[in-house]
Amino acid sequence: MPQIATQASSPISPQAADSSSRPKQGLAPTNTVITLDGSIVRTRIDSSLPVSDVIRQLCLSLKISTPPIMYALRDEQDHLVTDDNLRRHIRHRTPFKLVNSPYAEAMDIATKLTSTAKDDQSIRTIMFNLQKAIKEEAFFREFLRRDGLRELVSVIHASHGNTLAYALSAMRNLMHFEFGWATLDSSFILHIGSLLANSGTPINVYRPAASIIQRLIEADPRSAPALASVPSSSSRVLPANSVWRYGFDLIWPELRKAGGVLEMLVARLSSAENGMAISSLMLINALLAYATDIYIENLFAELERLNTRKAVIHLMSSSSVEDMTSSILQFQTNVMRLTYRRRITPVDMNIPSVQASLHHIWELSRAEEWIPPKGFNAGSAVSQNGAKWVKLGFRSENLRGEFVNVGLLGLDSLHWFVSRDPEHFAKLVLEQLNRPLERRCPITIASNEVAALLCEHWNLTHPAYVVSKEYQPLFLSFPRVHYFATRFFIRMWSESSASHEDLPRVSSLVRSQIKVALADERSKPWHEVESLFMDSLYREVRDRLMLELEMQDEMLNKPSVKALRVKLQQESYEFMRQQRMMCMMQGAWFANGVPVPSSDHQREAQPKRLARAWRFYRLNRNLRSLHYVDSAVKIPIRAGYEDLPEQIKISEIMDVRTRTCALPPNIALPEAHTSPYGQSPTISPLSFSIMSSAGTFGEHVSENECRFYDWTDGLNMLKGNHASTKQTDEFVEALTDIGLKIKLLDLSGEKVDIPSSLSTGLPPSNVDFYFADPAVFPD
Repeated sequence: MPQIATQASSPISPQAADSSSRPKQGLAPTNTVITLDGSIVRTRIDSSLPVSDVIRQLCLSLKISTPPIMYALRDEQDHLVTDDNLRRHIRHRTPFKLVNSPYAEAMDIATKLTSTAKDDQSIRTIMFNLQKAIKEEAFFREFLRRDGLRELVSVIHASHGNTLAYALSAMRNLMHFEFGWATLDSSFILHIGSLLANSGTPINVYRPAASIIQRLIEADPRSAPALASVPSSSSRVLPANSVWRYGFDLIWPELRKAGGVLEMLVARLSSAENGMAISSLMLINALLAYATDIYIENLFAELERLNTRKAVIHLMSSSSVEDMTSSILQFQTNVMRLTYRRRITPVDMNIPSVQASLHHIWELSRAEEWIPPKGFNAGSAVSQNGAKWVKLGFRSENLRGEFVNVGLLGLDSLHWFVSRDPEHFAKLVLEQLNRPLERRCPITIASNEVAALLCEHWNLTHPAYVVSKEYQPLFLSFPRVHYFATRFFIRMWSESSASHEDLPRVSSLVRSQIKVALADERSKPWHEVESLFMDSLYREVRDRLMLELEMQDEMLNKPSVKALRVKLQQESYEFMRQQRMMCMMQGAWFANGVPVPSSDHQREAQPKRLARAWRFYRLNRNLRSLHYVDSAVKIPIRAGYEDLPEQIKISEIMDVRTRTCALPPNIALPEAHTSPYGQSPTISPLSFSIMSSAGTFGEHVSENECRFYDWTDGLNMLKGNHASTKQTDEFVEALTDIGLKIKLLDLSGEKVDIPSSLSTGLPPSNVDFYFADPAVFPD
């Protein structure tokens, strides 16, 4: 077996100075090792040996009698040396430290936890050390084997203050592993929920507690990696002791028992502590994302009652923390998804909540109190027995059919409109009832039409709707926008002396005004939006609409063409996503960036030269990890992953930030800004950082713009987040335009008539059916 030769360097320990530990003549040392007593030993290590043999031979050479399993090697950053990275460390001549192994540390901590003689100070120290050590799998496995998890749960139940904060942080860190914590029971979940519901919980306790509940919610059986390829939920069987046994249906009832959890989460969105607000919003997003059909409607209704949207809109304008951005956009996406869900859900008259809303609308309308003047011709529709909803503007009493295009969202919108100003609504109803039938503005139809136009404006007309990558505070204010847009609709109807045949014309005016009022959504103040709906004159709106119609092609405005464009846009986006993934699978080199000092330290800071200034990344074909290697210079990288010993799990990447670092002075790239040596470094426009929950996996600078766009957008798309560059948007729009023109050329060449409207029938009464695969039937 290959041997390890060692040679002592100052200071020299008795073992290291022994002649038997000196290297053979002519063999150069590969690494230095700092022993437990501070001695520095020059060592030649054979790269073909496993780490366990390296440690065993080091113990023999240094005459250490303790079993080798009690020791481990770490690098300068205290990262554990493993079989996967040993060869790289030898090649780079990394200095090693001989330290206690994770096995020994786990045994020591578990023994201290199970001992009877322990006080608050000792437990606090143990928990402080545990929160860092438990991140390593070798430590975690031994800690579990010695029943450490049960002891940790006991500490969480019994402690408070900093001890509790350290213990919760340790629990949060161990839950990054996908095994070992399947024994957490309902009492533990209830205890964590009570911490979240307590207004006096400090931030260092609140943040890990929120992360633990979020991890439990995300540990949904449907998300288990082993079941990802199983198509049928009925055939999915979880392995024994799987941590993928929790999920929303198990966690939510326990949080309800704790009482006030949701209220406190929303209240803390307004906290001065950004960390507390971020943790609260991330947990709310997890609840919305994983809520099942049984609970989702009630959960969303509770969040609406607590004015969660208003709190998030405030965060959009007040928070400048980058970590908050992705959480706000994720909340916005969740609200869009649920809004679309409400839009496609038919109005079922047998649901109690639907009955309650309709009853409230009818009561506030006071239509029953209206008595036709003597000799007044009310019209045949109103005079029919029981035709009460026609009085409010509906065409018939079949409300399921009346709301067919807007579903429950239309009913919600009408209820919001009525409830915001009941006196105004009652006056509107009375005013319209006193008009001739053909001149009445159908208030309820106007409400539904505005709801449909707002869905069209925000692209909520198709299951594959486009999620915005920008803040949309006006979308989160959907009820408020709907209220003023509906009042605008009614005013345009009156000012234009419209009749029922003019409904499409008035809708065109409202569509045009919505486009103007909601433009530049992120920066437009609300008072300006309100003024555009309440103060704009009919003649001005009509003249602008005529100009718009002259400038636009009539064919492009047809609903069928718009629907085709939405479909092509989704296909173009998916094409760009696949392109980004393929580029990442091929791999690329990046310069390792250096941090930029703050303005207060700008003069004292000097640029730092990096020993390993380059990093090569390659995405695994299973899309679950990034493999990489650091190097002083660019070296040839073979296909596969043998030359890339290090890896980052995609699940551990929290965010991708741009414009975060500068080039080191010993690197020059043609398209990246380089600071002259001796001057303070400046941020490169092509720099980005890959963030984890604990810090950063790396800060890098791309060699050119194309690579920067491929990887920053690619990583964001991989995480299901929002692409961060305009280039992707431009490519998607260009592909969409080209595809649309080709499709239209095919139709126009065949002289196919494109319909001006799309007729949508009633949805099926139930969904207890499936589409048979034609391939299984013989010809």
